[in-house]
Amino acid sequence: MRVGLGHDTHRLVEGRPLILGGVEIEHPRGLAGHSDADVVCHAVADALLGAAGLGDIGEHYPDTDLKWRGLDSTILLQEVVDQLRRGEWRPVNCDVIVHAQEPKLGPHKAAIRARLSGLLGLPEDAVNVKAKTGEHVGPVGRGEAICCHAAVLIEKAATA
Repeated sequence: MRVGLGHDTHRLVEGRPLILGGVEIEHPRGLAGHSDADVVCHAVADALLGAAGLGDIGEHYPDTDLKWRGLDSTILLQEVVDQLRRGEWRPVNCDVIVHAQEPKLGPHKAAIRARLSGLLGLPEDAVNVKAKTGEHVGPVGRGEAICCHAAVLIEKAATA
């Protein structure tokens, strides 16, 4: 078994949809980025890659490559899960903390959890989503950004 940690932060801007964990959330601002800027999917993907010793998403999906421009980050996360499976690794559980002053994420946690469990091939009780505010401190607390921390456990798949 191996543990991986992931983190991602993106600025909130006008004119973009807000997508967290593959779930579109009604909000006047979304996250700026080369892809759809889904900090949850990015943090989980980084945690998985780190646990498997495969680097980070910047190495695999560089923001300098136009191929990834506007990418739906659930596709990125699914590709990372598939890459782990090819290396005979599988996720065991996932725990994420989304830091956002706004919008309030309590009403969306169940949908994000369900979407992540499907993407990771895990039962919902093996995925946890927590939401925290920035307590009006720093870029998150001022409502300028959203960030996510993720921890995952992976194990070698059983061979027959």
